[in-house]
Amino acid sequence: MTRQRQTLGGAGEDLAARHLESKGYRILARRYRTRLGEIDLVAAAGDLLVFIEVKTRRGTRLGTPGEAVHPLKQARLSKVAALFLADQAALARREPSCRFDVVAIVWREGQSPQLEHIEDAFRPSI
Repeated sequence: MTRQRQTLGGAGEDLAARHLESKGYRILARRYRTRLGEIDLVAAAGDLLVFIEVKTRRGTRLGTPGEAVHPLKQARLSKVAALFLADQAALARREPSCRFDVVAIVWREGQSPQLEHIEDAFRPSI
């Protein structure tokens, strides 16, 4: 991944985190990494645990950012979420209700970003 794409992705994650916090979410983890992959944000919304994939793009020529969260990516995110729960003993004992969201951002050069928060974007496939 190029430095430019990393910078854009990091800015998108920061924007998504601020947006979610403004809606009352509490960010629990950022860039949770495992051998199977990464979850961009993990947040609490009341008693709900939310796993959030953030996709930021400069445009939609190759499709929308949300479309990039295809079934293979969803399956990987589901497995990483299961590892997160296993790592978090207190959460695992409680068996929290979980949801998978996508924050899709289009951030064209010289323009304000357009953010779409897709709640309950997909169901886990673990």
